[in-house]
Amino acid sequence: MKFLQPEWHDKVSSTNTVLMDWLKDGVTIPMGFVLAAVEQTAGHGRYNRHWVSQSGLDLTFSFLLYTKHTIEGIASLPMAVALGTAVALDTFGIITKTKWPNDLLVRKGKIGGILCEKSNFLYKEEYAVVVGLGINVNMQEENASTIGKPATSLRIETGRMYPIKDVLDIILEILPHWIDRWEQGGFPSIRDDWIARCCHMGEHITVGEGKNLKSGILEGFGDKGQLLLRGDDGYVRDVWTGDVE
Repeated sequence: MKFLQPEWHDKVSSTNTVLMDWLKDGVTIPMGFVLAAVEQTAGHGRYNRHWVSQSGLDLTFSFLLYTKHTIEGIASLPMAVALGTAVALDTFGIITKTKWPNDLLVRKGKIGGILCEKSNFLYKEEYAVVVGLGINVNMQEENASTIGKPATSLRIETGRMYPIKDVLDIILEILPHWIDRWEQGGFPSIRDDWIARCCHMGEHITVGEGKNLKSGILEGFGDKGQLLLRGDDGYVRDVWTGDVE
Protein backbone atom coordinates (compact mmCIF):
# COMPACT_ATOMS: atom_id res chain seq x y z
CA MET A 1 0.00 0.00 0.00
CA LYS A 2 1.13 3.54 -0.72
CA PHE A 3 -0.32 6.65 0.89
CA LEU A 4 -0.93 9.81 -1.12
CA GLN A 5 0.11 13.23 0.12
CA PRO A 6 -2.31 14.13 2.95
CA GLU A 7 -5.06 16.63 2.16
CA TRP A 8 -5.36 18.96 5.16
CA HIS A 9 -8.58 20.79 6.06
CA ASP A 10 -8.84 23.51 8.71
CA LYS A 11 -12.16 22.24 10.06
CA VAL A 12 -14.44 19.27 9.33
CA SER A 13 -17.20 17.47 11.23
CA SER A 14 -15.27 14.20 11.18
CA THR A 15 -12.69 12.95 8.68
CA ASN A 16 -14.40 9.54 8.62
CA THR A 17 -17.81 11.10 8.05
CA VAL A 18 -16.54 13.26 5.20
CA LEU A 19 -14.95 10.31 3.36
CA MET A 20 -18.00 8.10 3.89
CA ASP A 21 -20.25 10.88 2.55
CA TRP A 22 -18.02 11.34 -0.50
CA LEU A 23 -18.28 7.62 -1.28
CA LYS A 24 -22.07 7.69 -0.89
CA ASP A 25 -22.20 10.66 -3.28
CA GLY A 26 -20.22 8.76 -5.91
CA VAL A 27 -16.97 10.70 -5.55
CA THR A 28 -14.04 8.71 -6.90
CA ILE A 29 -11.43 8.41 -4.14
CA PRO A 30 -8.11 6.67 -4.85
CA MET A 31 -6.59 4.00 -2.65
CA GLY A 32 -4.36 5.56 0.00
CA PHE A 33 -6.09 8.95 -0.01
CA VAL A 34 -5.54 10.69 3.35
CA LEU A 35 -7.82 13.38 4.79
CA ALA A 36 -6.49 15.18 7.87
CA ALA A 37 -8.11 17.92 9.92
CA VAL A 38 -6.70 20.66 12.11
CA GLU A 39 -10.05 20.64 13.92
CA GLN A 40 -12.93 18.16 14.11
CA THR A 41 -16.28 19.37 15.40
CA ALA A 42 -17.92 15.93 15.64
CA GLY A 43 -15.16 13.38 15.91
CA HIS A 44 -16.33 9.94 17.04
CA GLY A 45 -15.16 6.46 17.82
CA ARG A 46 -16.87 3.09 18.18
CA TYR A 47 -20.52 3.14 19.32
CA ASN A 48 -20.55 6.79 18.15
CA ARG A 49 -18.66 7.93 21.23
CA HIS A 50 -17.31 11.46 21.05
CA TRP A 51 -13.58 11.68 20.43
CA VAL A 52 -12.06 14.54 22.42
CA SER A 53 -9.24 16.38 20.64
CA GLN A 54 -7.79 19.86 20.91
CA SER A 55 -7.91 21.99 17.79
CA GLY A 56 -4.50 22.14 16.14
CA LEU A 57 -2.84 20.21 18.94
CA ASP A 58 -3.93 16.60 18.43
CA LEU A 59 -3.93 14.47 15.29
CA THR A 60 -7.12 13.34 13.56
CA PHE A 61 -7.10 11.80 10.09
CA SER A 62 -8.69 9.12 7.91
CA PHE A 63 -7.57 7.18 4.87
CA LEU A 64 -9.24 5.00 2.26
CA LEU A 65 -8.38 1.35 1.77
CA TYR A 66 -9.69 -1.08 -0.83
CA THR A 67 -9.47 -4.68 0.36
CA LYS A 68 -10.18 -8.16 -0.93
CA HIS A 69 -11.05 -9.39 2.58
CA THR A 70 -14.58 -10.40 3.50
CA ILE A 71 -16.61 -8.50 6.08
CA GLU A 72 -15.53 -11.06 8.68
CA GLY A 73 -11.89 -10.61 7.73
CA ILE A 74 -12.10 -6.82 7.94
CA ALA A 75 -12.79 -7.19 11.68
CA SER A 76 -9.03 -7.47 12.30
CA LEU A 77 -8.03 -4.47 10.18
CA PRO A 78 -8.08 -2.08 13.19
CA MET A 79 -5.62 -4.42 14.90
CA ALA A 80 -3.16 -4.21 12.00
CA VAL A 81 -3.50 -0.41 11.96
CA ALA A 82 -3.03 -0.30 15.73
CA LEU A 83 0.19 -2.32 15.47
CA GLY A 84 1.65 -0.07 12.79
CA THR A 85 0.69 3.06 14.71
CA ALA A 86 2.17 1.63 17.92
CA VAL A 87 5.49 1.03 16.17
CA ALA A 88 5.40 4.61 14.88
CA LEU A 89 4.67 6.06 18.33
CA ASP A 90 7.51 4.02 19.82
CA THR A 91 9.92 6.13 17.75
CA PHE A 92 9.16 9.01 20.13
CA GLY A 93 10.74 7.10 22.99
CA ILE A 94 7.61 5.60 24.55
CA ILE A 95 6.36 2.03 24.90
CA THR A 96 2.98 1.69 23.23
CA LYS A 97 0.63 -1.19 23.98
CA THR A 98 -2.48 -2.32 22.13
CA LYS A 99 -5.87 -3.02 23.65
CA TRP A 100 -8.39 -5.16 21.80
CA PRO A 101 -9.80 -4.34 19.41
CA ASN A 102 -8.65 -0.85 18.44
CA ASP A 103 -7.02 1.19 21.22
CA LEU A 104 -3.46 2.34 21.87
CA LEU A 105 -2.24 2.73 25.46
CA VAL A 106 0.83 4.07 27.20
CA ARG A 107 1.11 3.23 30.92
CA LYS A 108 -2.63 2.32 30.95
CA GLY A 109 -3.60 5.72 29.55
CA LYS A 110 -5.25 5.86 26.13
CA ILE A 111 -3.14 7.72 23.59
CA GLY A 112 -5.05 6.82 20.45
CA GLY A 113 -7.86 4.91 18.82
CA ILE A 114 -8.89 3.54 15.43
CA LEU A 115 -12.30 3.44 13.77
CA CYS A 116 -12.86 1.38 10.61
CA GLU A 117 -16.07 1.85 8.65
CA LYS A 118 -16.92 -0.32 5.64
CA SER A 119 -18.67 1.39 2.78
CA ASN A 120 -21.13 -0.38 0.48
CA PHE A 121 -19.05 0.92 -2.41
CA LEU A 122 -17.23 -1.85 -4.34
CA TYR A 123 -14.27 -1.22 -6.64
CA LYS A 124 -13.13 -4.13 -8.79
CA GLU A 125 -14.84 -6.51 -6.33
CA GLU A 126 -13.01 -4.98 -3.37
CA TYR A 127 -14.62 -3.32 -0.37
CA ALA A 128 -13.92 0.33 0.35
CA VAL A 129 -13.01 0.86 4.01
CA VAL A 130 -12.54 4.23 5.68
CA VAL A 131 -9.97 4.02 8.48
CA GLY A 132 -9.89 6.86 10.99
CA LEU A 133 -7.26 7.54 13.64
CA GLY A 134 -7.16 9.91 16.57
CA ILE A 135 -3.84 10.42 18.35
CA ASN A 136 -3.30 12.56 21.44
CA VAL A 137 -0.18 14.49 20.52
CA ASN A 138 0.00 17.74 22.52
CA MET A 139 -2.84 17.23 24.99
CA GLN A 140 -1.91 18.50 28.46
CA GLU A 141 -2.60 16.74 31.75
CA GLU A 142 -5.39 19.10 32.79
CA ASN A 143 -7.27 18.27 29.58
CA ALA A 144 -6.63 14.54 29.88
CA SER A 145 -8.06 14.54 33.41
CA THR A 146 -11.45 15.78 32.14
CA ILE A 147 -12.06 12.85 29.77
CA GLY A 148 -13.38 10.45 32.40
CA LYS A 149 -11.06 7.54 31.54
CA PRO A 150 -7.27 7.35 31.80
CA ALA A 151 -5.73 9.26 28.89
CA THR A 152 -2.28 10.44 27.91
CA SER A 153 -0.41 12.06 25.03
CA LEU A 154 3.04 12.32 23.50
CA ARG A 155 3.46 15.62 25.32
CA ILE A 156 2.51 14.17 28.70
CA GLU A 157 4.82 11.19 28.22
CA THR A 158 7.87 13.01 26.86
CA GLY A 159 7.47 16.59 28.07
CA ARG A 160 7.77 17.90 24.51
CA MET A 161 5.40 19.35 21.93
CA TYR A 162 5.34 17.96 18.39
CA PRO A 163 4.11 19.34 15.04
CA ILE A 164 1.07 17.17 14.24
CA LYS A 165 1.99 17.02 10.55
CA ASP A 166 5.36 15.49 11.46
CA VAL A 167 3.64 12.85 13.59
CA LEU A 168 1.32 12.02 10.70
CA ASP A 169 4.26 11.64 8.30
CA ILE A 170 5.94 9.11 10.59
CA ILE A 171 2.73 7.08 10.98
CA LEU A 172 2.12 7.04 7.22
CA GLU A 173 5.69 5.89 6.63
CA ILE A 174 5.37 2.86 8.92
CA LEU A 175 1.72 1.83 8.42
CA PRO A 176 1.96 0.37 4.88
CA HIS A 177 4.15 -2.55 6.01
CA TRP A 178 1.51 -3.67 8.52
CA ILE A 179 -1.44 -3.16 6.24
CA ASP A 180 0.28 -5.11 3.45
CA ARG A 181 1.00 -7.99 5.83
CA TRP A 182 -2.64 -8.03 6.92
CA GLU A 183 -3.91 -7.82 3.34
CA GLN A 184 -1.78 -10.77 2.27
CA GLY A 185 -2.18 -13.03 5.28
CA GLY A 186 -5.05 -11.72 7.41
CA PHE A 187 -4.85 -11.69 11.18
CA PRO A 188 -2.72 -14.89 11.45
CA SER A 189 0.15 -12.98 9.79
CA ILE A 190 0.23 -10.39 12.61
CA ARG A 191 -1.06 -12.48 15.53
CA ASP A 192 2.31 -12.97 17.26
CA ASP A 193 3.09 -9.25 17.08
CA TRP A 194 -0.37 -8.41 18.39
CA ILE A 195 -0.07 -10.78 21.34
CA ALA A 196 3.38 -9.38 22.18
CA ARG A 197 1.91 -5.86 22.55
CA CYS A 198 -1.59 -6.65 23.78
CA CYS A 199 -2.72 -5.68 27.28
CA HIS A 200 -4.41 -8.18 29.59
CA MET A 201 -3.11 -11.41 28.02
CA GLY A 202 -3.77 -14.25 30.46
CA GLU A 203 -5.66 -11.94 32.82
CA HIS A 204 -9.23 -12.13 34.06
CA ILE A 205 -11.24 -9.54 32.13
CA THR A 206 -14.78 -8.39 31.51
CA VAL A 207 -15.67 -7.77 27.88
CA GLY A 208 -18.82 -6.70 26.07
CA GLU A 209 -21.17 -3.76 25.94
CA GLY A 210 -24.18 -2.81 28.06
CA LYS A 211 -25.98 -5.87 29.39
CA ASN A 212 -23.99 -8.27 27.18
CA LEU A 213 -20.98 -8.59 29.45
CA LYS A 214 -18.85 -11.73 29.69
CA SER A 215 -16.05 -12.50 32.13
CA GLY A 216 -13.14 -14.89 31.95
CA ILE A 217 -9.46 -15.30 31.09
CA LEU A 218 -8.12 -13.73 27.90
CA GLU A 219 -6.66 -16.83 26.26
CA GLY A 220 -5.72 -15.41 22.87
CA PHE A 221 -7.21 -14.51 19.50
CA GLY A 222 -8.81 -16.46 16.68
CA ASP A 223 -7.92 -16.37 13.00
CA LYS A 224 -10.18 -13.38 12.33
CA GLY A 225 -8.96 -11.40 15.32
CA GLN A 226 -11.84 -12.39 17.60
CA LEU A 227 -11.04 -12.52 21.31
CA LEU A 228 -10.88 -15.99 22.89
CA LEU A 229 -12.34 -15.92 26.40
CA ARG A 230 -12.11 -18.86 28.80
CA GLY A 231 -15.12 -18.70 31.09
CA ASP A 232 -15.41 -19.95 34.64
CA ASP A 233 -16.89 -23.16 33.22
CA GLY A 234 -13.63 -23.84 31.38
CA TYR A 235 -15.04 -23.37 27.89
CA VAL A 236 -13.34 -21.00 25.44
CA ARG A 237 -15.75 -18.76 23.54
CA ASP A 238 -15.33 -16.32 20.66
CA VAL A 239 -16.03 -12.66 21.41
CA TRP A 240 -16.34 -10.40 18.37
CA THR A 241 -17.29 -7.00 19.80
CA GLY A 242 -17.15 -5.01 23.00
CA ASP A 243 -14.78 -3.20 25.31
CA VAL A 244 -12.24 -4.95 27.52
CA GLU A 245 -12.16 -3.89 31.17
